[in-house]
Amino acid sequence: MRTAYSVETVRAAERELMARVPEGALMQRAAAGLAAACADLLGRVYGSRVVLLVGSGDNGGDALYAGARLARRGAGVTAVLLSPARAHAGGLAALRRAGGRVTGVPGAEALIERADLVVDGIVGIGGSGGLRSEAVPLAQAADRSRAAVVAVDLPSGVDADTGEVRGAAVRADLTVTFGTHKPGLLIDPAREYAGAVRLVDIGLGGVLPGEPELEALQHVDVAALLPVPGAESDKYRRGVVGIAAGSGRYPGAAVLAVAGALRGGAGAVRYVGPGADAVIARFPETLVSDRGPAHAGRVQAWVVGPGMGDESGPVAEVVAADVPVLIDADGLRLADPAAVRTRRAPTLMTPHAGEAAALLGVAREEVEGGRLAAVRELAGRFSATVLLKGSTTLVAGGGNVVRVNATGTGWLATAGSGDVLSGLAGSLLAAGLPALDAGSVAAYLHGLAGRFAADGAPVGAHDVADGIPGAWRDVRE
Repeated sequence: MRTAYSVETVRAAERELMARVPEGALMQRAAAGLAAACADLLGRVYGSRVVLLVGSGDNGGDALYAGARLARRGAGVTAVLLSPARAHAGGLAALRRAGGRVTGVPGAEALIERADLVVDGIVGIGGSGGLRSEAVPLAQAADRSRAAVVAVDLPSGVDADTGEVRGAAVRADLTVTFGTHKPGLLIDPAREYAGAVRLVDIGLGGVLPGEPELEALQHVDVAALLPVPGAESDKYRRGVVGIAAGSGRYPGAAVLAVAGALRGGAGAVRYVGPGADAVIARFPETLVSDRGPAHAGRVQAWVVGPGMGDESGPVAEVVAADVPVLIDADGLRLADPAAVRTRRAPTLMTPHAGEAAALLGVAREEVEGGRLAAVRELAGRFSATVLLKGSTTLVAGGGNVVRVNATGTGWLATAGSGDVLSGLAGSLLAAGLPALDAGSVAAYLHGLAGRFAADGAPVGAHDVADGIPGAWRDVRE
């Protein structure tokens, strides 16, 4: 599992570790890892042209010491000092001893445009807001150039704790981060600026606390959570999930939600709604009822909302049920917030940014720009676990830790994809997973299934559903 810690926590861990090791040891470890990553990206260090964008403080020091290592291997290294009086003295001396050059901002854009590699050491993890005005032309020149851009710890101009980008920022091809991931490296929009991320161990593992800000599941974590039937299992012991979805206008939503549920690990799927004929035609194994959710028969979890239109009665019945409930799409709009907040059984809500904005009473852009704050606010406001869909999916529950998932692909932005995700997550709820795990595992499998199904080409939601077994096997194997 990958974890990310807040700036405050990282700073405290660094202070504790620095008290135990020789002075400057942490910076040298960071610089060594940064230089190695730069060398790997360059391929051939000797004769390459490297430009360091150096701000004040330790972030600039990391860049200067790494630049000195590259200069000793034959690279032509030039440091552009944005604050010459505040540049890291030790790093600056090391670069000069190694044969590196130092210059100011005037004329730096021409150097950047001729460079093979640009190292962004402008602002460290303590920065806030976008780049300052003098740094903006340099970031723009790096973006225009053919040079590879490597960010030191995180791209300058992005918020390390929240993933927000409030102004101009550096766009990196590679971010070399030290000790632990920072939340902003895993959450959009900042994640888009980070490029590939390489973690360098500087020894923080022994001093970081147990609970991070973010967790990102990996194959081994998901495999440990997947429900596996035993020798004594039958369809009812494996869990039955109820689906209340679809309408005369949107029968496909019912079909797609059932498709996701059938592939999600539960033993049986009950369907309630006006899409019964379409569901049975596609999935004859579905248990269909026309009596409404309250009289459909025993289930271990409900999914309600996809494609329901304005029919609020089934939503109210499902929210009143004493089993785990997943609320999606129209259900988010139709559900009584007070009834959701006072539920005793677990609730999992799965909005996209537009739905989240409507629930919070803010503009969609506010949610998209501050996804971590939005998902936490929703979870607290509704006393629920909330899965905020997007290019990076966030899942927040009752605790402080938020799960983040980035297994998906842009091709998943297609009609009906969210219906498949709802059915899949609901099935995992019925199989006994807690809401946080059900949402996290479903997002992981759904993203992986979309990636496998697309393979670089457009896909439909039914392709994603069909890809879930392959994703499941890939995780298990």
